[in-house]
Amino acid sequence: MSVTSFEANLKHRCSSCSLREICLPLGLDAEEMTKLDDLVKRRRRVFSGQSLFRAGDPLQALAAVRTGFFKIYEVSVSGQEQITGFPMSGELMGLDAISTGTHRGNAVALEDSEVCEIPFTRLEGLLSDLPRLQHQFHKLLSGAITTDHTLVMILGTMTAEFKVAAFLLNLSDRRGQRGEDPSEILLPMSREEIGNYLGLKLETVSRMFSKLRDQNLIETEGRKTFIRNRKALKALCQQGSVT
Repeated sequence: MSVTSFEANLKHRCSSCSLREICLPLGLDAEEMTKLDDLVKRRRRVFSGQSLFRAGDPLQALAAVRTGFFKIYEVSVSGQEQITGFPMSGELMGLDAISTGTHRGNAVALEDSEVCEIPFTRLEGLLSDLPRLQHQFHKLLSGAITTDHTLVMILGTMTAEFKVAAFLLNLSDRRGQRGEDPSEILLPMSREEIGNYLGLKLETVSRMFSKLRDQNLIETEGRKTFIRNRKALKALCQQGSVT
């Protein structure tokens, strides 16, 4: 193997991945990382608009997002689409399929993305051998449950202004966990998709963005949103309404 090929391959290993502290490998030692490196062999490019998996597909692998953004959505019996999440870099997809063995939702890339595919049956075997990996995996499952609970609270009890502000702060916090600037948020999803996720009409989402902008809490530039007053935006969320 040439030096160039070796360096390129090394950059894709879990042990050298820039997302290792927020993805599955958190807290593993060198030997454990090597075992996980051997498990995560397949990296897959998923282009914008392309599906990674569909509802009803059997669970073959969990997918850790290396780069890019996805949306997860389900379709009701009446044919209505409901978005349930927007996974980004460093986050796992497919956890909801563990209990039944099949995916409940559809995962579609919102921009050109790359995922690491982790064969689930082999991961289960590795979890029994590596207690720390098992502990981290349980934390990820717990985090997914907490996220679902938070979404239910937001959609069920909060005002439109709160929903949009909380949505932006959530994306900001997740960017901060990745070591990126939390004040700059890229929104590859449309306003309509944000509205679908939050249970709001397109016009309401646009109006709330304008309201937050008029209050100098955020700025927008194309698909980018900049948080200009994080403290005030957070206080707004705690109050549940914009004064």
